[in-house]
Amino acid sequence: MARAPRLAAGRARALGLPTRGTTNPNRLRRVDRWVRHACRDVLEGAADPLVVDLGYGSSPVTTVELATRLRPVNPRLRVLGLELDADRVAAGQAAADPPRLEFRRGGFELAGRRPVLLRAFNVLRQYTEEQAAEAWATMRGRLAPGGVLVEGTCDEIGRRCSWVALTAQGPRTLTLSCLPADLETPGDLAERLPKALIHRNVPGERVHALLAELDACWAAAATFAPFGPRARWVEAVALLARRGWPVLDGRQRWRLGEVTVPWESVRPR
Repeated sequence: MARAPRLAAGRARALGLPTRGTTNPNRLRRVDRWVRHACRDVLEGAADPLVVDLGYGSSPVTTVELATRLRPVNPRLRVLGLELDADRVAAGQAAADPPRLEFRRGGFELAGRRPVLLRAFNVLRQYTEEQAAEAWATMRGRLAPGGVLVEGTCDEIGRRCSWVALTAQGPRTLTLSCLPADLETPGDLAERLPKALIHRNVPGERVHALLAELDACWAAAATFAPFGPRARWVEAVALLARRGWPVLDGRQRWRLGEVTVPWESVRPR
């Protein structure tokens, strides 16, 4: 595959490369559910509650779902889906309900918009780590004041996911999310780490230490297996916290198959 162009080039055009386009209904339900929880204040308090979904793929279904899931938080919310491929944009426009839901052509420059929330899922896997960092900087620079970028990746049906929440100042948290029944061990989530971390899952790196400790906690929580994988996951995350990891949120979120930690606890060395 040819090397992706540097993101600083060509500011007059949409920045980035087309994604593979794999899209399935409900694929991003886990991150959408987390956004409703973690970004509620941002969405409720925004003077211009614009949400951008970048790189939605071959079907606009996940952008439509995003609008449906977030609109109860703020009835004034507007959602804009951006894609580089003109055919994908046309498909989105056919399903749109402007002005509350729109589709346009655009990339990392966000078509000149400044959203309070930007979701960019499964768009950076084809980039190098350096290029992904440049993309982060470009997108963070386009956020509205107080805005949040949620960048991550997931499998084709949304059972294994991870994402980083960033503000204009930089990364803030890492979240791992899964259907516990789909795992042999939490370490299975390593293949779905964001580009900033996926090559850092090696001894000596913080994210490797997190996954190794979570695997150990999962093994120690085996006595909870008769109560189901979800109960075992909750106990594993609780044990992770008792062992000193700065786990955020509480059992209500853990029961959803989530664990969130501050970025500093996994930041590449």
